[in-house]
Amino acid sequence: MKYRTRTHYSDSQKALMWERWKTGWTLHQIGQLFDRPHTSIQNILARTGGIRPPQRCRSAAALSLSEREEISRALATSESIRSIAARLGRAPSTVSREVKRNGGQDNYRAAQADSAAWDRALRPKQCKLAENRPLARLVADKLRLLWSPEQIAGWLKHTYPGDESHHVSHETIYRSLFIQARGALKKELLEHLRRTRGMRRSRHYTQKTATHGQIVGAVSISERPASVEDRAVPGHWEGDLVFGSGNSQIATLVERQTRYVMLVKVDGKDTQTVVNALIKNARKLPQELYKSLTWDRGKEMAAHKRFTMATNIQVFFCDPQSPWQRGSNENTNGLLRQYMPKGIDISGYSQHQLNAIARQLNERPRKTLGFQTPAEMFSESVASTR
Repeated sequence: MKYRTRTHYSDSQKALMWERWKTGWTLHQIGQLFDRPHTSIQNILARTGGIRPPQRCRSAAALSLSEREEISRALATSESIRSIAARLGRAPSTVSREVKRNGGQDNYRAAQADSAAWDRALRPKQCKLAENRPLARLVADKLRLLWSPEQIAGWLKHTYPGDESHHVSHETIYRSLFIQARGALKKELLEHLRRTRGMRRSRHYTQKTATHGQIVGAVSISERPASVEDRAVPGHWEGDLVFGSGNSQIATLVERQTRYVMLVKVDGKDTQTVVNALIKNARKLPQELYKSLTWDRGKEMAAHKRFTMATNIQVFFCDPQSPWQRGSNENTNGLLRQYMPKGIDISGYSQHQLNAIARQLNERPRKTLGFQTPAEMFSESVASTR
């Protein structure tokens, strides 16, 4: 049997890997560039948790390779350390230490000394969470509450505006989770992220297909009023179905201005069952806070006219394969997967349990709201209608 030798990738090849990874290529696609299996690519990217390491550079104060070559040639002619240092414009102690740590005057080799110095320079600075254990514990507590790193970072700045010791960027939190060598946050906390992958990756894709199709009498999102588009007033919602195993599903509804979430138990995905559940849910809110609903092209809303007649709520439909037109709802569906991972049967959740999950989502601070919570914003909207 013929075995391939171990692949060693050049710096330029690794740079190409990271570039493709950032733009959303899969491991298989990147592997095809180098005619190698995806596991070969994964071994490179996984070392830093899918996060591209910063480009290394030498300190301006460090000895260069050309200076080391000059030292090597001078030693071969038995030139003194002080003479070498004077010619290089370096302190004699600098040249003396360089020679002693790399074999002495008889065994000094410039290339080996330069390579050894480059390896010794691999001393990453300790990250803030490793240095500040109280802050690390606070971050860990919020991760266990299923807050995202961005929510945690924003909440810390909002809560401790004048205390830099309580500030940390969301990128630092991600790096501490995915690069375990930092020793700041335990790997088990990864399971509390919205997407529990072993590596960070780009998300430039959609699962919607061209089969999301034709709805009779559908009113296009292009006809939606400008006041809905710019989130100027509350009362305009985005909706979708989230599916589980065993033909189970729930409806998710998000108010566009406040990002307030409602979860609706749905016993089937046929349009009559879905519309009946949405009509029942809509009657819980005053008309001022439920004026329109934007949905995708799923056939579960084929009976949208009956929904509008029963509730006086206009339904708008996104363009095919355009989930970003319901961006708030798509984001919320991603958050919901922390509570309902893909592949589980969600038919057993009661409406009471769904309300509890929605309450947790509504009590999480949101960057787009200035790190206020949807619950706070929606309460203000309710108060203003009275």
